[in-house]
Amino acid sequence: MDKLESYRDIIINILKEEAKVKPSNLPDIDIQVITDKENDHYFLYHVGWNELDRIHDCIFHLDIIDDKIWIQENNTDEELSTLFLEKGVPKSDIVLGLQPPYNRKYTEFAIA
Repeated sequence: MDKLESYRDIIINILKEEAKVKPSNLPDIDIQVITDKENDHYFLYHVGWNELDRIHDCIFHLDIIDDKIWIQENNTDEELSTLFLEKGVPKSDIVLGLQPPYNRKYTEFAIA
């Protein structure tokens, strides 16, 4: 399996695992794993209702850009970078896209 296909599988498996965790305070929501392998965009969304309030929240947004995994959004306490490292993705292939470009040089991960 080539590197990109491996990264796609790792991302999708992590999102599927995270989708199993339903917030106890939001019993009437659906958890959606959205994958676009053609363009390498991957999302985990909460969709539904909390009484009268509409819930439509991006929990995770991940992309593969230039052979690297970009963490674009993480609205949890989960360290996605740690999950990727545990799956064998090197730090040089993980970009913290949710960090401003000028801050990325101060992390242990790829700048871009």
